[in-house]
Amino acid sequence: MKSLLKFITCGSVDDGKSTLIGHILYDSKLLYADQEKALELDSKVGSRGGAIDYSLLLDGLMAEREQGITIDVAYRYFTTDNRSFIVADTPGHEEYTRNMAVGASFAELAIILLDAKQGVLVQTRRHARICSLMGVKHFVFAVNKIDLVDYNHERFLEIEEQIKELVKELSLENVHIIPVSATEGDNVTKKSANTPWYSGEALLTHLENVEIDNKSEEGFYMPVQRVCRPNHTFRGFQGEIEAGSIAVGDEITTLPSNEKALVKSIHVTDKESQSAGQGQAVTIQLNKEVDVSRGCVLTKGTSIAPSKLLSAKILWMDDSELTAGKEYFVKVGTKMLTGVVTDVKYKIDVNTGEHLPTGYLTKNEIAACDILLSEKIVVDEFDAHKTLGELILIDRITNMTSACGVIEDVHNNDAKNGKFAFEYNELKARGDIFEEFYYDTETLSIFKYKPEEKTYTVGDELPVEGDSYKYPENFDLLVLRDGVAIEVRDKKIANIKSIDDYKYQEVPVINGRGFEVKVNSNEEVTTFLNEYKETNEKTLGDFLNKWVKFETYRKVVFHSTN
Repeated sequence: MKSLLKFITCGSVDDGKSTLIGHILYDSKLLYADQEKALELDSKVGSRGGAIDYSLLLDGLMAEREQGITIDVAYRYFTTDNRSFIVADTPGHEEYTRNMAVGASFAELAIILLDAKQGVLVQTRRHARICSLMGVKHFVFAVNKIDLVDYNHERFLEIEEQIKELVKELSLENVHIIPVSATEGDNVTKKSANTPWYSGEALLTHLENVEIDNKSEEGFYMPVQRVCRPNHTFRGFQGEIEAGSIAVGDEITTLPSNEKALVKSIHVTDKESQSAGQGQAVTIQLNKEVDVSRGCVLTKGTSIAPSKLLSAKILWMDDSELTAGKEYFVKVGTKMLTGVVTDVKYKIDVNTGEHLPTGYLTKNEIAACDILLSEKIVVDEFDAHKTLGELILIDRITNMTSACGVIEDVHNNDAKNGKFAFEYNELKARGDIFEEFYYDTETLSIFKYKPEEKTYTVGDELPVEGDSYKYPENFDLLVLRDGVAIEVRDKKIANIKSIDDYKYQEVPVINGRGFEVKVNSNEEVTTFLNEYKETNEKTLGDFLNKWVKFETYRKVVFHSTN
C-alpha cells in the first residue's frame, strides 16, 4: 500500500466540493450502514428531489445544511485497498477564506473544483494561489458539473486553456485536469462512458497512484516544545523531529544560544532508543547543561541561523486593515513573540498576479511584507526548512489569528544582506536616520517604521524631514558601527570618508540613529570615538546617555493603526 495522502478540496462556492468527496466515500463503500441509512433519509428532505445528496456527508453544521454551503473545514479519514487518505473539505465562499487556508496548510495535494458552466473564477484563482503559497506541489483541477454542459468536449477544452494560463502564471507543478460530475459520478471513482474523449484516469485512481515527492530538508532539526525535568538528575528536550535523524553520541548545536553538546540519550515514548528520525516525537537528553527552552531549536548539519528581520508573503484574514507599524504576536515553529510589520511592500492582484504598491491590506488579500521581531529567533526560508518558514500573526488585543504566511527571505545581518543606506567606493554604512518613531495608541507601545530602503552616495539629496525627524541642511553623520563619516551640505552628500579621517567642521554631528552627538570641537570628537571603541554591551547605555541626545532632531508621533 502507498503512503498516506493528505489532500484538500477547494474552489469557488457551490462548485461541488463536498458532493465530490461524499460521492467518493459512498461509491467506495466506505460508510457504515447507519451512516448510509441516515444519508438516504436526510436526502429525501433535501434539494435533489429525493436523490442522494452526497454533500450531507461532509456539511455537518446546521447553518451549512440550511444554506447549502460549507463553512467549517470538514476532515475525513478513509482507506481504499490501495491507499489511506485524510481529506480536508474547505469552504468556497470568500467570507471563509481563512478556513480554507487552514486546510491548505496541511495538504500535500489540492483538488481545485471548477463549475463547467462558469470556468475559472476569481475565487478559483485565489484558492490556487493560497495553495501554492502554503507549499502544495500537486494539483488536480476537477472540471465539475460536466453533465450540465452535456459532456461537451469543446467546453472542456476552453476551460483547460483557462487553467493552463493560471498554471503558467503561478508556476504550478504536477498538474492534472479531469472532467467530473460529482452528483452523477462521472470519472469520480471509475472512468465514465459519457466522456470518451477523456483518456486519463478517474479521480480516485489518480489519488491512489500519485507519487508525492517530499523534498528532503538539510540536516537535522527539532523545535523544542517542552523541557522535561521529572527529577533533579534528568533534563530532556521534547519535540517532533522535522527533518533528518539523530543518534546517541551525535554533536548537536542549540539555537539561538549556539552552544554545542553531545546526545546522551534518546527516548521515544517511555522507551530508550539509540536513534530517531523524521516524524518521531522524542525526548533528547544532552551531556551537559545548555540554555534551551520552548521555542529553541536543536540542529545538526544545517545552516539555520537566528534572525529578527524577515520578509514574508502573507494572507490577511482579519476584518480590520493591516497597516505598516502595527504590533502583533508572531508564531514561528514553537516560538511566539511580538513583532512589527514594518513595511507592506506590495499586494498581489488575484486575477492577474500583478504586484500592486499599497500601504494597507484588507481581508483576504495576499501581500509581501517585512516583519521586525522583538528578538532574534530561529527562522529560515519556507523552501529550505518548512516548519521554520511558516508563520502566523495574532492580534494582541483579540487573540484572533490575523494572518498566515511563509517566510521568503531571512536577513541575518545587514552587512551580509547588503542593506546599506550609504555607499561610496569601498565604503558602506548602514545608518537608520530615516526611521520613523510612532506611538501606537491601541497597543500603547512605541514602534519604529523604516520607509526608506534607498542607498545614497556622493551627490544625492537626502530627505532631511519626515513625520518624526527633522535634520538641518548641513550636518555630519557618524556611523560608528561601520566606521564611516558622511558629510551633508545643503541637504546633499558632499563626501563619504573613513571615520578615522574625520575632522570636526563646526556643523551639527549626528549618529547613525539620527541622535545629536554632543560635541563642539575636534578634541571632543576624538574623545567620543575613543570611548566608543572601549564600550561593550554592558557599558553602551552609559556611553549613549553621556554623548547623545534623542529629542534634538527626533520626536515620537502618535499613530492610530485602525
